[in-house]
Amino acid sequence: MESVSPAQWGMADSAPGFAIAPPIEPMLARLADTLPAGDFIYEPKWDGFRAIVFRGGAEVFIQSRDLRPLDRYFPELHAEFLAALPEGCVLDGEIVIAAPSGLDFDALQMRLHPAASRVAKLAGETPASFVAFDLLAESGRDLRALPQRERRDRLERLLGAATPPIHLTPATLDLGTATEWLARFEGAGLDGVVAKLSELQYQPGKRAMVKVKHARTADCVVGGFRWHKSGHDRVGSLLLGLYDSGGTLHHVGVTSAFTMATRKALALELAPLREDALKDHPWREWAEGGADAAARMPGAQSRWSAGKDLSWEPLRIERVCEVKYDHLQGDRFRHATQFLRWRPDKRPRDCRYDQLEVTPPYELERVFGAA
Repeated sequence: MESVSPAQWGMADSAPGFAIAPPIEPMLARLADTLPAGDFIYEPKWDGFRAIVFRGGAEVFIQSRDLRPLDRYFPELHAEFLAALPEGCVLDGEIVIAAPSGLDFDALQMRLHPAASRVAKLAGETPASFVAFDLLAESGRDLRALPQRERRDRLERLLGAATPPIHLTPATLDLGTATEWLARFEGAGLDGVVAKLSELQYQPGKRAMVKVKHARTADCVVGGFRWHKSGHDRVGSLLLGLYDSGGTLHHVGVTSAFTMATRKALALELAPLREDALKDHPWREWAEGGADAAARMPGAQSRWSAGKDLSWEPLRIERVCEVKYDHLQGDRFRHATQFLRWRPDKRPRDCRYDQLEVTPPYELERVFGAA
């Protein structure tokens, strides 16, 4: 997809029938270590596709965070917005797919497919939902200059009787409740908590909100590494693994934020572990290219990794490191992890999934009835 102008969306710049002409820059958040205290409205941070929905006349437009149209990828939502939303409103929120175990970001990514038939099939099998958290226009009036608390009040009145797949995000004024949310949200794909000043106007493109994400640690097996793009004298990333209850070592993600000096030192430090690494390696079949290409493996290609060099070097299963991560997506870390330290006191076999066990939060059950 490419960024488009209003004219490329099939509209004149004035976009008749719309209170605000799409596309517009969404208001963003800056990352913080702790939740701020004061006159704030706190909300869950949903892990999905940011979307601004414009309803005007007989039209609906769904815009992504980077100003691209999303309508063709979520036809079931387009139809629901057209039927359920009043004319002249603009909503800011998140498109998510709720599964019994939590939010499924992988299923969401699969929707960005060039074939309309494939998108339609997935829309029937794994329908998406929209969680609204801001109201930018109502009855044809631009509300962005109003304070956040008033926009929230209007949003609650507008969506008070909303039915799935349109939902209203929970919100609280209580810092204690928000802190409790932060402790409990990890289990179902919720990213953390967002704080918005009650008097905050909607500021397109500005990092005017505050977000606090989960920070968890895990002890992981280092099963291999990838070379840095600069050459075969520096490590690019370490490949991490965790054992399941049956003793199978699964590839769960990477850790890669190293200085260039550290990358070079790691190449020397790990060199002895490369000797005879494939002999009894649990990922041997992957390294030799014999595994199912659709499996979760260090060298698996996907439509998201096309063109990238995913070759990797196996290491003997002897090293354990502690990493910091935000949350899991299914059985893998959702984002790259942060290396903290080596754990020479920890046996690889002790690095299991059960150290990460979490329970889906009440809020996901309340919003979707899915957990």
